[in-house]
Amino acid sequence: MATTVSSVIVFVVSLLVGGAAIHLGATFALKGKDYTYAIVTALLGSLAWTGVEVAFSLADVSLGSLASVLALVVWVGVVKWRYRAGWLRAGLIGVFAWIAALVVLSLLSILGVTAVDAYGVPGV
Repeated sequence: MATTVSSVIVFVVSLLVGGAAIHLGATFALKGKDYTYAIVTALLGSLAWTGVEVAFSLADVSLGSLASVLALVVWVGVVKWRYRAGWLRAGLIGVFAWIAALVVLSLLSILGVTAVDAYGVPGV
């Protein structure tokens, strides 16, 4: 039971970190929406990324890095759709979100919190 509760807590905190990173990225790249909007975007982006990778895995197609690149394009597409931005601006949101996630995770690591991730932000 404790393992399930711990897993749920890590998932929620990781989703909040990913949402915060996307929120900061959107704020820097354009007029950002509210934090809740960013959390939903992080969740949808994470599901989209996972969906692409699972689809390639189930199809038994080994594309190596290309699968990750395609998943990244799909993730940027989710950000583009959610924020009604162009591809360049959505990519900028992604870059700023990635930087923000690294900073937040580094600060959490300094505080001794190392079990969390930044769900919804690729490559972190």
